[in-house]
Amino acid sequence: MTNNSRMIQEVFAQANVTLNGNNPWDIIVNDNHFYSRLLNNTKLSIGETYVEGLWDCAKIDSFIYRVLTADLASKALAHPKFWRSALKQRFYDYIHNLFNHQTETKSFIVGKQHYDIGNDIYQAMLDKRMVYSCGYWEGAKTLDEAQELKLKLICEKLDLKPGMTVLDIGCGWGSFAKYAAENYKVSVLGITISKQQYEYAKNACANLPIEIRFQDYRELLQKKEQFNRIVSIGMFEHVGFKNYPIYMNTVSHCMKEDGLFLLHTIGANSSKYVSNSWLNKYIFPNSHLPTITQLASSFESIFIMEDWQNIGFNYDKTLMAWHHNFNNQWDNLKHRYNEQFRRMWNFYLLSCAGAFRARHNQVWQILLSKKGLPSGYSPVLIVKNTN
Repeated sequence: MTNNSRMIQEVFAQANVTLNGNNPWDIIVNDNHFYSRLLNNTKLSIGETYVEGLWDCAKIDSFIYRVLTADLASKALAHPKFWRSALKQRFYDYIHNLFNHQTETKSFIVGKQHYDIGNDIYQAMLDKRMVYSCGYWEGAKTLDEAQELKLKLICEKLDLKPGMTVLDIGCGWGSFAKYAAENYKVSVLGITISKQQYEYAKNACANLPIEIRFQDYRELLQKKEQFNRIVSIGMFEHVGFKNYPIYMNTVSHCMKEDGLFLLHTIGANSSKYVSNSWLNKYIFPNSHLPTITQLASSFESIFIMEDWQNIGFNYDKTLMAWHHNFNNQWDNLKHRYNEQFRRMWNFYLLSCAGAFRARHNQVWQILLSKKGLPSGYSPVLIVKNTN
């Protein structure tokens, strides 16, 4: 055992992870270059070396869960080589923060790199409605039920009534718009920065009072359209902290005085301005997870917070369901995607599942009004499966 491998083993042992051990969460090293790569840039290399096949693990989600709950990132700093890696990362983060990575032009990058990789991936992985955000498993037995319950929960929180107009910022493949129009008799405008989502949603929502546009949210400021309700589900992660003021002002511009806005977003536990470096490079370019402080500051003096619910514990189960579906359908996908893609996608889904299991990330549903509801707000915390 080399000095590098011995030091890495000492760190991992604090999370009950053994190099080449027998537990399903243990790392099996296939190539000794893994050790030097991990020490050079830990956060980026742990994912890169897995995708390249330098190591394997039967249960990556369990491995990541143990690493996070043991707070290995802090404990590793006791070793000089890990400390140097962390210092390099902090310098990169500092430089990264000097620029706005989510401008109107750059906002379309994530659409091209992630959401436009192919609808076949998402049709294989997601539920029948194509909902690509955290499900709501209260009483749900299947992914389809969990996602329908989540859509129902949001509609109930917004108190949708027939004839209302709704703006869906980041409408995805049109799942919320279609559900709300069919079940609550509202009309919906959905916007997306993904061309494939745009084409799919237009077809899925045909013959319903739904309009789908391919545009950045900032373009809404150029028009005088106003809506009774505004919703954004799993899009705010792509806004970027430098753009929070213009985002909230855009929502205010588009919302009627007595309207409601529901923001559904992943959130981070502590203030930082750069997302996980591997996820940022390979999965969600230019992404950023807000904290409670950053979010609250962004809508201060613009909106009144009526309700704030954390449903993040549901995301672990959602991600594991997506992982199961993706691998179950791999034989139908592998003619278009190579083995490296399969490993990359599995690492993405499983590492995120482990992070949510460790409560390292959260999912918030925040309900905002302009001037406060005159009679207050009675929280809608649980909706029942009607199937």
